[in-house]
Amino acid sequence: MSIQSAENSEDLMSVYFQQLKYIRDMLKKRTNSHELAEDAIQEIWVRLSNIESRPYEVRDNRAFILRVANNIAIDLLRREQRHTKACLSDEEILVTVADTAPSPEKHAIDRDQLRQLVYALLQLPPKPRSALLMARCDLLTHYEIARRLDVSERMVTRYLTQALRHCRDHFRQINSAL
Repeated sequence: MSIQSAENSEDLMSVYFQQLKYIRDMLKKRTNSHELAEDAIQEIWVRLSNIESRPYEVRDNRAFILRVANNIAIDLLRREQRHTKACLSDEEILVTVADTAPSPEKHAIDRDQLRQLVYALLQLPPKPRSALLMARCDLLTHYEIARRLDVSERMVTRYLTQALRHCRDHFRQINSAL
């Protein structure tokens, strides 16, 4: 290393230390983050301390330091953006780990309603009850229900109407009592 490049390196570091507050403030504004600005300050010092190995001469030390600082800030911001894109937000994490099971209150209400439905179905005559269960639980057509119950399709329609009306009235009666 020549004497001139050693002097230039010293001049570069002295300008860096003289301008440190300005550089730090500029980096805070540029990155919008105190932590990123401090990371950039450290990276600038590392790069400047290794500058004597560069084959070219720096003409304006202050401009050179600001250019290095700007480039480092851009690199850190890009790295931060990649990291942010790869990470999930708090809301996304909460959604992914949220318990989708019903609350104990909802579970109790649903069990009570199911119990009331069973009670209403038990009050029905056997054929309307069977017709409703085959239509709603087994997803059978009116024709298939008619064949199983040995009745006409029109009778199946009447059975279903009777069963649905009875269940509706049963639940209306319960709700009006509350």
